[in-house]
Amino acid sequence: MSRRRLAGLGCAVVLGMVAVSALTAAGGGLGSIKSQDLKEWLSYIASDELEGREIYTSGIGLAAAYIEEHARAWGARPAGDKGRYLQTVRVLGVKTTSHATVTVEVNGETRTFADGEGVVFPKNMGGTQRLTLDRVEFAGYGLDAPAAGHMDYKGKDVRKAAVIWLGPNGPKTVDANVYRRLLVARNRYATEQLGAAASVGVAAAAGAGRGGRGAAGPSASGGSGGGRGALPAADFTTVQRLDALTPPTVTADDAFFTFLFSRAPVKYDELKPKAAAQEPLPSFRLDGVRLTFNVEADYQVVRTQLTQNVVALVEGSDAQLKHTYIAFGAHYDHVGYAEGEVDRADGGARRLGAKGRVTPGKEDDRIWNGADDDGSGTVALLALLKAFAEGPHPKRSLVFVWHAGEERGLLGSRYFADYPTVPIDQIVTQLNIDMIGRNRDDKASEANTVYLVGSDRISTELHNLNRSANAALSKPLTLNYEFNDPADLESLYTRSDHYSYAAKGIPIIFFTTGLHPDYHANTDEVSKIEFDKMTRIVQLVYETGLRVANLDHAPARDNLGPRAGRLTQ
Repeated sequence: MSRRRLAGLGCAVVLGMVAVSALTAAGGGLGSIKSQDLKEWLSYIASDELEGREIYTSGIGLAAAYIEEHARAWGARPAGDKGRYLQTVRVLGVKTTSHATVTVEVNGETRTFADGEGVVFPKNMGGTQRLTLDRVEFAGYGLDAPAAGHMDYKGKDVRKAAVIWLGPNGPKTVDANVYRRLLVARNRYATEQLGAAASVGVAAAAGAGRGGRGAAGPSASGGSGGGRGALPAADFTTVQRLDALTPPTVTADDAFFTFLFSRAPVKYDELKPKAAAQEPLPSFRLDGVRLTFNVEADYQVVRTQLTQNVVALVEGSDAQLKHTYIAFGAHYDHVGYAEGEVDRADGGARRLGAKGRVTPGKEDDRIWNGADDDGSGTVALLALLKAFAEGPHPKRSLVFVWHAGEERGLLGSRYFADYPTVPIDQIVTQLNIDMIGRNRDDKASEANTVYLVGSDRISTELHNLNRSANAALSKPLTLNYEFNDPADLESLYTRSDHYSYAAKGIPIIFFTTGLHPDYHANTDEVSKIEFDKMTRIVQLVYETGLRVANLDHAPARDNLGPRAGRLTQ
């Protein structure tokens, strides 16, 4: 049965389930954001009937239909494809034939290293480009970990430079298990966070993780051939444009580094054993060195899967400013349900085919309901849409995007950022909501706390608007910026949908209440949601969005980056 047919059936089911009062109540504005509505909506979105809302399933189709019917009832305009609320997201499995090279020139002597012969490019290396860099900076381990007393980039400006780093496991002062996310993301940190034009490091230790550009790594579901009509195996899966130019990020072997450091003040044969022993490494510029990255690959799409974002729009009231937008986002997918049964061998119980963690004693529960992750964000967006659609419209237009496939690698938001249904360069701010229904670690001391990520990285003005919005609430929340630290061990800044917009230079704020024992467990259920707190956070998002939407200019993008050490204010 087609997706369109499933969505239609979902609409029919939902119409019978939605309370008339919830669909028709008028008024809008801040006062319309009520905990009883959030609870009613979440009780359906996170119910067993939706089977964990996994991408490509009927459960997420029912969720999309539920969102769409509310948007229609409140008078919001469809802003997906061709006058619909749904935007089809094309998830591509791709095979790569690489022709990429790196040419190294050291004091007039030149060597070229082909992909797979001295250097390795990611399979998704972006569009064809030739990039020559005369400034090459060696940054030791290429790691900033201030809590561990290690800062390779302290006082070092690497913008528009090529960054070189060594040591797959990092220095001995940094626990590789604790800092795993930061260690495997060093190429990305250099280019995406510090503005380097390219990054060259060493291959990660086995099992440490994956890098490179794209929504996901090699496809596990593409099939490897054998029978007639079998799908070829894909090298990577992505929703992004294959022709987009991205900073080259490669790994290299001994031959490359030996030549690269051949005229350096410290040679590679001295640096390599130090890195292997996890001893301190120097940091210096490689004078007389030029790197030329020739990025070239042939891409063959071997698999296409389809899912949908849900997109609704509230038009602004100002004749000029209504052509600019505030984007509100959340992901409405979760991880699904276990197909396997409970194994009770050896006197214990184990759920086969688990989609995440199984809470001890709850092995009979096969559905990962995702009430907080991100059912809370899903219904928060419904409340915001209702408040703006039925209340006075601000000057700017507001676009609401329920992203699909966040759990598979930010699929829906990455697709929307590359294939937007409103002009991407006219989106002045994106406000993302992911997990706002609980207290971090279920601590009572967190009852008034919300964590803000990214609010000051691109626009200090946006950060200040958010703080003034909080101060205006009848009961202000405690704003905590711990996860905005560049050395956040969970790397939350890169792990939710706001990051797809930030990568385009759009000022963002990510609202979350942090992780808890039921994160990605089969016990993330509605009964554990703190609805009063959640309501106040939604009101904060509303007040923040309202201020930006009525601002006579776009929030200034000063791009000062994350502030290390800023915690609660």
